[in-house]
Amino acid sequence: MSNFKNVMEVFKLLEKTNCRKCNKPTCLAFAAAVFQGQASLSECPFIDEETIKAHGDKNDKVKAGVELDYQKAIRNLKEKIKQTDLESRARILGERFSNGRLTLKILGKDLSVDTNGEISTDLHVNHWLVPPVMNYILSSKGLALTGTWVPFRELKTSKDWARFFEHQCVDLFKKIADSSPSFFENIIELFNGRPVENHYDADISLIIKPLPLLPLLICYNNPEEGMASDLNLFFDATADKNLPIENIYTLTTGLATMFEKLALTHG
Repeated sequence: MSNFKNVMEVFKLLEKTNCRKCNKPTCLAFAAAVFQGQASLSECPFIDEETIKAHGDKNDKVKAGVELDYQKAIRNLKEKIKQTDLESRARILGERFSNGRLTLKILGKDLSVDTNGEISTDLHVNHWLVPPVMNYILSSKGLALTGTWVPFRELKTSKDWARFFEHQCVDLFKKIADSSPSFFENIIELFNGRPVENHYDADISLIIKPLPLLPLLICYNNPEEGMASDLNLFFDATADKNLPIENIYTLTTGLATMFEKLALTHG
């Protein structure tokens, strides 16, 4: 997090031209990224040197610290991969192993991890994706899906994460679905989503698979006269046996952020 108190403190410093030279769709989106420590004020071409010195240094240090922590965590996970029999893990997970690589499907696309922990895939490998994938390979029990869908809060290990999940994941998914008419079409087309019928009497229900044994059911009801829209996310009852709960949270939050960016640029 930056040294700003809120997003509007950042926004007030900007030209508000929505020029996109910072690679964000709007100045408000850029302000939010700066506040969250995901961007630096210096990435805006209209911010003067004095303002950057006054506000940017602390934020850049925060970003650098977060990046260092992330890289350390990745190195630790790679070391664990090196010490793991990937062929044996592939059998447990029901996945392929050949030429020293374990290959699995992520959102319908192949992702491979070799015995040194190096990842190769056609997907853009975001920060949020790598730790859950590695932990899935290392620790998933490989339990078969039950077909019983439960909300995040009903997973046995979710107690400390449930409140954050509702705010960071469910609310963001709902916001995107409300504001982007093409949201569900994009999920089906780009991420191998599969429509299903009559789940929880929802107007729209579809399943995506961020990981092979971690499907996500999205149920959405359109707004009606006198009633707001409604969106719920469900996991198979085995979810926290096949992936640690903190990784489920990270993975789903990352998906929500990715879908938000997609809606902003292609909605």
